Amino acid sequence: MTRPVAAAPASVLDLAPVLPVVTVTDAADAVPLARALVAGGLPAIEVTLRTDAALEAIRAIAARVPEAVVGAGTVLAPGQVDAAVAAGARFLVSPGRTDRLLESMRASGVPFLPGVSTASEVMALLERGVREMKFFPAEAAGGVAYLRSLSAPLPAARFCPTGGIGPGSAPAYLALPNVGCVGGTWMLPAAAVAGRDWARVTRLAREAAALRGRP
Repeated sequence: MTRPVAAAPASVLDLAPVLPVVTVTDAADAVPLARALVAGGLPAIEVTLRTDAALEAIRAIAARVPEAVVGAGTVLAPGQVDAAVAAGARFLVSPGRTDRLLESMRASGVPFLPGVSTASEVMALLERGVREMKFFPAEAAGGVAYLRSLSAPLPAARFCPTGGIGPGSAPAYLALPNVGCVGGTWMLPAAAVAGRDWARVTRLAREAAALRGRP
């Protein structure tokens, strides 16, 4: 039986309340890890380009886990944009942005979330027609209070805050009108990944997927 392929995302922010941020050191773990996250209700998966295994992991997930929407994170340079999209990445996430990187991400044809941490950076991206952004590092840059303060003067901007967020703080972010989803790693504890305890990953993913609307 052929499994359905996840539709190309119009907006990464609307796929699930939590975007798992995954750092893969062994490409052999990529497929079972992705399947565990999807089974828990988190279809969007950001694989960071921080390891030598990252592109192979993206390639494997794209080919073998059609229910997943796999993207590349920690995108820092135009060459990484090309390599990630060639490997099968269906969205791109960067911790910040330069003009060259922004133009490369825009030209890639896939959704992208450039990183911001100040009102001026948000305004600069809005001027260029970019309305969806990563707010990073979320907790260190002002957290819920800062994003709440941006919502009135800059209502067109929507965010995926990432950095220091856990299951306890995520609901407060998700309750904000300008937050579509949050990024995090808590559903991927190091011990579970090292021990290939995919059932635990699925359980934590399911709890994360249920966070929206929780007080």
